[in-house]
Formats: sequence, structure tokens, C-alpha cells
Amino acid sequence: MEHTKTLLEEFAAQQHQERLAEIYVDPCVLPYQCTRYQRAIREFENLYGSGEAEIYSAPGRSEVGGNHTDHQHGEVLAASINLDAIAIVRRTEENQIQLLSDGYPMITVDLSNLENKKEEEGTSVGLIRGMAYGLQKNGHKIGGFQAYVTSDVLNGAGMSSSAAFEVLVGTILSGLYNEMSVSPVEIAQVAQYAENVYFGKPCGLMDQMACSVGGLIHIDFAEPASPIVEKVEVDFGVYKHSLCITDTKGSHADLTDDYALIPQEMKKVAKYFGKDFLREVDPASFCKELPKIRKKCGDRPVLRALHFFEEDKRVEKEVSALREGDFQAFLQTVKESGDSSFKYLQNIYTNKDVQNQSVSIGLAVSDSILPGHGVSRVHGGGFAGTIQAFVADDFVEEYRRGLDNVYGEGSCHVLKVRPFGGIKVL
Repeated sequence: MEHTKTLLEEFAAQQHQERLAEIYVDPCVLPYQCTRYQRAIREFENLYGSGEAEIYSAPGRSEVGGNHTDHQHGEVLAASINLDAIAIVRRTEENQIQLLSDGYPMITVDLSNLENKKEEEGTSVGLIRGMAYGLQKNGHKIGGFQAYVTSDVLNGAGMSSSAAFEVLVGTILSGLYNEMSVSPVEIAQVAQYAENVYFGKPCGLMDQMACSVGGLIHIDFAEPASPIVEKVEVDFGVYKHSLCITDTKGSHADLTDDYALIPQEMKKVAKYFGKDFLREVDPASFCKELPKIRKKCGDRPVLRALHFFEEDKRVEKEVSALREGDFQAFLQTVKESGDSSFKYLQNIYTNKDVQNQSVSIGLAVSDSILPGHGVSRVHGGGFAGTIQAFVADDFVEEYRRGLDNVYGEGSCHVLKVRPFGGIKVL
């Protein structure tokens, strides 16, 4: 640990620029990050006083391939991004966690009582208690700390701000009490448990895994309890492309049924074959039985199942293309993924309100200005929210202006793939 006064002096003297460059990749954001870290340290001092402290970080994530495949035990390609949650932290001897996130009230969690509390569902308190319980249950040490957290991971934009928070808490406990020995995969699994059981949200594992492991990762969920996770080593900078995420400003209100129907309808097709998930169904048998499945299940479940089978293959094609250095093949497959989501998965707009198609507009505008400069697709769950684009660096500003013209200044975010997941910064 370093003294907060020393940390402030070092950041003011730009002594940690190399470390920040490793984490945030884009040189353009370093002045902002340097100022952000200093502000966070001062806020920590205001809350808890000056003294020794450590700094931790956990990133948001972007799904690159595998749209709505994880809940059917499929394959996913996901990346951590250079938007993150950071925490200024001090270990304490008290058996409690005190944490204040910027803009929210102080949270205090008593570590002597880690029982799941129904009234804490949907709260950050529940997530912290669940993380502490999960790590302790797995045989790791836990203990008290004080923390100030600030995050620039966009809420409600498909970048998994909740997963970043969970991973941040897990990484802090790993660093303060376990010498950073808890593996990123285990932190992700505990984070999923905390969100499922203590927070009350039945999420998959993709978000937590991408935030915790970091970089670009290929995940195979055939065995969800033991997912196969492999890093895909690629530097998008070599190909002179950036990742752009645009908030299309659509409302997520009343979309719960739309989201829920996707896994429900996919499982309906799986059940036709006596299986629980589409990953367990033989695609050749599906094609052979297609007329009967249409009659039994309906056409949209069939189309969504078709999307799943082909999307699983596309993830593998994307991974192969990147490993072989064929970036154009990768871009083409990303485009095919987006087209399949629009036509077959049908998660671009809700049929309950066809006059509001914010995602469709974003994809249409992207199609009109991107040919020869990049590709776009829906990002995350769909129906509202964000679109994703890989855009040539020399065209990024034009693309940003085009999307900001539609949705307002600051709607299009130019990001980089970050090489780290949850980490101790200093």
C-alpha cells in the first residue's frame, strides 16, 4: 500500500502514465484517466481520511460474437473494454465492508452475517454480501475494507456495469486477503452466483467472465459449471480499427417479456427433441424434423433455433479468422451475425411498439455510411439499447458524427479492447 498523499503526488507528476497506458490502451484518454484517479483518491480521503490505500479496477465488456447463445450453453466471443470501475481501497481490522459508489449512499456490510437476505435483492448490498459469501464458501479469506468506487461503465448500455462491480469486489478481496491468488474464472463464477442468488437476477456467465478474465476471450458453455475459456490474442490496433458502441436511446421499459421469450422459444425447440438446451440438439436432426417442429412449436421458435445453430458456428469462424490474421473474414462474420439477429433471432425491436425502432435506425444509418469502412450489429440483448460497430480508425470521427447526429452528442463511444480483467492497479 502507498499513502494517499504520495499517490496524489505521483499522479500529478504523471509517474503512472505507463501503467495507465497499459490498462486503457488509447493515448487520448490518459489525461482524463489521470485526472479521474486523482479525483477518486481525494474523494476517498474526504470519506475515510488520508493514509495507506490500494487501487483496483474492473472493466465493462462488449459481446463480439454469440448473440443470445450463452443461455443455450453455446459459444461466445467477448471482450473487456477500456471503460471501467475503479476503487480506492484500505484494508481495515473491522469485520465489515464500507463502500461508497459515486452518486450513491454509503453501503455497510457486516461480514459476520453473510446470510442471503430477501430484502437485499436488486441492491449493491446484496451483490457485496453474495461475493463475500461465495469466496468464503470456496475456502478463501475475506475481511473488512473501506472503498470509494467510481465507474464510467455505461449503465443500461449492454456493457455490464453490474458485472464490473461484482468483479471489482471479488478482485479487492482477492488482493487484500488472498495475495491475488483467486483466479479470474473463479471470481466470475462467484459473481454469477452473487447475481443469481443474492441479487435475484438469473443471468448467464458471459458478462462476469469477460469482465474478470479480460482481453478478447472465447468461451464455450457446453458445461456451464466448467466453461472452457481461452484468450484470443489480437491487437485491433494492428488492423487500424476501433470498437464503437452507440446508445440508441430506446426505452427498456416493458421489454422483460421480449427478452424472456428468446430462451423460452429456443428451449421449446430443444424440448421437442427431449433436451433442455439447443446445444444438446443435433443440427442435422433439427433440419430433418423442421416441418414437424414448425407445426409443433411455431415459426419464430424455429427461426430463433436456426439463428442459434449458425451463430455458434460464427463464433468459431470469428476466432479462427482472428488467429489466422484474416481481419476481413472476421468483419464479414460480425456482419453476418448482425444480419441473423435482425432476420432470424428478431431482437431488434419489439412487436408491441413497431413505431419505435431505435436499434433498427442505428443499424440502417450504419449500413448507409459504413460500407468499405467497417461493419455493425446489434449489441447485447437487443430490442433497445446499443449497437456495435468495428470502424476503420481513419473513418471513426465521420461515423461518430453520423450517429451522434441521430441520437445526440456523446451517444457514440469509441472504445478499445482492454488487455486486463479485474486487476490491482497500484
